[in-house]
Amino acid sequence: MKLQPIDIFIIGLYLVAMIVIGLILKKRASKNMDSYFLGGKTLPFYMLGLSNASGQFDISGTMWMVTLAFIYGIKSAWVPWLWPVFNQIFLMVYLSVWLRRSNVLTGAEWIQTRFGKNKGANLSHTIVVIYALIGVLGFLSYGFIGVGKFMEIFFPWDYVSQFVPFDIPAEYVPHAYGIFFTAIATVYVMLGGMLTYGPTWCSSPL
Repeated sequence: MKLQPIDIFIIGLYLVAMIVIGLILKKRASKNMDSYFLGGKTLPFYMLGLSNASGQFDISGTMWMVTLAFIYGIKSAWVPWLWPVFNQIFLMVYLSVWLRRSNVLTGAEWIQTRFGKNKGANLSHTIVVIYALIGVLGFLSYGFIGVGKFMEIFFPWDYVSQFVPFDIPAEYVPHAYGIFFTAIATVYVMLGGMLTYGPTWCSSPL
């Protein structure tokens, strides 16, 4: 695949726009923890829905779904019903009111709200924090590998290496792409928080 100048321009414009949006919303997100994690609790329902929906799509998941379709055929459409449908609809519809009224930011805080701060609750709180950290690292790795392998197809290293002052062994090219795009996404999210990203089912913020 050979990208035309207009293709490269669009991709570059998208990456720059991500950083610009993060910078613009940084001031609002840095007011307090509620503003960063929960958008100041001022986002309308349709923006919350769009934010959450957009957070469910990633290149690794798309590649995985295509693989399932290739292996299982049309019946692979039932696979997402194993978790996201019930999680997004049932869990959030019935728990959203409780979570909002509890005034907590994370699943770990919810444990303390529900069970207090005794020894058992503190141990449960610790487990939730550990689970969240492992989950975040796992999904970062999952997306990291996916975006690296995907971008290698669209940006062959033979072409890109002409503009880079160093060489990378072929087996590490996906890693280099993964680091580059993950770094941009990290800056984007760190600057704007909920206002630019939004929650996903695996994040620790509620």
